[in-house]
Amino acid sequence: MKITLIKNDQDYEQALKRLETVFDAAPNTVEGDEAEILTLLIDNYEKINYPIDAPDPIEAIKIRMEELNLKQKDLVGLIGGKSLISEVLNKKRKLTLAMIRKLNETLNIPTEVLIKDY
Repeated sequence: MKITLIKNDQDYEQALKRLETVFDAAPNTVEGDEAEILTLLIDNYEKINYPIDAPDPIEAIKIRMEELNLKQKDLVGLIGGKSLISEVLNKKRKLTLAMIRKLNETLNIPTEVLIKDY
């Protein structure tokens, strides 16, 4: 097992290929340890070179609504009435601090996502 840092895309591709080979190795074996180390190295390289931005606040709300199988009417009381919910979800009106607090508490959407500008 010769593991090196992933410094470029070529190293990254080689690490991915090797991980495919050792992925199903039993834990606490040489190959199992190699798979764990490769996973950490690949994850670190991807975070640095292929970052994924958090969605804008409205997209985050829509994603969470889909995950929880909620409709716009289910947000009545969290955001306001039906027309206000529609305006917010169509980006015609900004989220207020009170809305952000309620969405964070009820839908468990991080405040750092909800306060982003859109």
